[in-house]
Amino acid sequence: SLFRLKDLEVAELGDSDVHVKMLAAPINPADINMIQGTYAILSPLPAVGGNEGVGEVLEVGRRVAALKPGDRVIPAGAGLGTWRTQGVFPEEVLLKVPSDIPVLCAATLSVNPCTAYRMLADFETLAPGDSVIQNAANSGVGQAVIQIAKASGIKTINVVRDRPDLPKLVERLMALGADHVVTEEMLRKPEMKDIFKSIPKPRLALNCVGGKSTTDMLRHLQPKGTVVTYGGMAKQPVMVPVSAFIFRDLRLRGFWMTQWRKDHAQDQEGLASMMDAVCQLIRRGQLTAPACTEVPLQDYKAALEASMKPFTSSKQILLL
Repeated sequence: SLFRLKDLEVAELGDSDVHVKMLAAPINPADINMIQGTYAILSPLPAVGGNEGVGEVLEVGRRVAALKPGDRVIPAGAGLGTWRTQGVFPEEVLLKVPSDIPVLCAATLSVNPCTAYRMLADFETLAPGDSVIQNAANSGVGQAVIQIAKASGIKTINVVRDRPDLPKLVERLMALGADHVVTEEMLRKPEMKDIFKSIPKPRLALNCVGGKSTTDMLRHLQPKGTVVTYGGMAKQPVMVPVSAFIFRDLRLRGFWMTQWRKDHAQDQEGLASMMDAVCQLIRRGQLTAPACTEVPLQDYKAALEASMKPFTSSKQILLL
């Protein structure tokens, strides 16, 4: 395997550095892709895995103004290497998070909920009563989309793959606030029309699968609707019938949270307002951490294996 647990010396604390004790860090699909070398960011090896997580500040360098011991922090961008017990990082790569946010929520805050928040906000102007459709609705982003949409009065049509424990999954997504949960096969059935008796056709489709799933999803979009692709779990291209472009003027867009952060590096206000909005939802109980399995760091092999199994509905979280 590519992974080893290693003991390293903690680097010396520079004037602008922060010594962090990591508390928890999830294993996300992008972390695995980075390791496999199939992602847009490649870390020079040897590298520490993990792009997301939460830690507690132990000590700060003498020029550090915004952070103090006891503060909770999360990575400001990708590539930090969060699968470690401690680290010394420059102040600018860390973001302070409120200490009243549960640890698992904070550990899974910077990637999935932010991706969901941006995709719901940045592509179509959605009002209460409008609807969105998404595939892989049981993913971390999918679960966040359901909850953030629900809090804004937006209806969700959630597409999942058929599986042995489907009723259990449907029940779980409905409990999060899903309005409709359908399988990929049902997208092609005439019964889909029944859904649109009570809610409008979606203007926004969120795709992290690709292939047939996307093609079937976009048939249900309103004219001039937008398909946003943020992942490609089926490893198949997005296929769009020509008629969807000509007669319905559908738009195809892409989204990558890492790029959004780069583009908004100077926009402290935009970042702060997103983090505040997401933290508010968590405080009000309207946004919870995704279904998680907590694993001690020494069992990292089992956690990595579990995270790559098909039909996983639980995110592996390393406890550091």
